[in-house]
Amino acid sequence: MRILIRTFFRALRAVLTPILLLGDKLTTPKSMERDPAEQAKVDAETRHLALYQFVACPFCVKTRRAIKRLGLNIELRDAQLDTEHRQALLEGGGKIQVPCLRIEHPDGRVEWMYESSDIIQYLEERFGNPGAAVTR
Repeated sequence: MRILIRTFFRALRAVLTPILLLGDKLTTPKSMERDPAEQAKVDAETRHLALYQFVACPFCVKTRRAIKRLGLNIELRDAQLDTEHRQALLEGGGKIQVPCLRIEHPDGRVEWMYESSDIIQYLEERFGNPGAAVTR
C-alpha cells in the first residue's frame, strides 16, 4: 500500500511541477524601480543573503516572486539537487526545510530564517520602500 501511495504522489508531482513552473514564468511580477545609487546600496546588502530552495516548491515560488517584486539580487541555492547546498542547509540551519534564507550579519553572525511568510515579511521590512519605488 505504501508503494502505491508513494507512486501516486510522484506521478502527481510529475504532472503538477511543469504547470506550477509555467504559471510562475507567465505571471512573474514586475520589479521595483530604484534610482541607481539606491539599487547599488540594496545590491551590496543582498550580497549577504542566500535563499535555499527547491525549484518546484510552491512556498519557494512564493518567496522568489516576492524577491523579484522587490527587485532584489539574492543568490538562489538549490538544496534539492545540489548536495553541497543541501549539506550546508542541514549543518547551518539544522534541518532540510525550504525556503530558508541565510542571513550573514555584519558582526559575522549567521541567521537561518525558515517559513516563506517570515522571509517575505523580513525582506519587505528591510528593502521594501513603496513610497519611493515605482514599478516598471
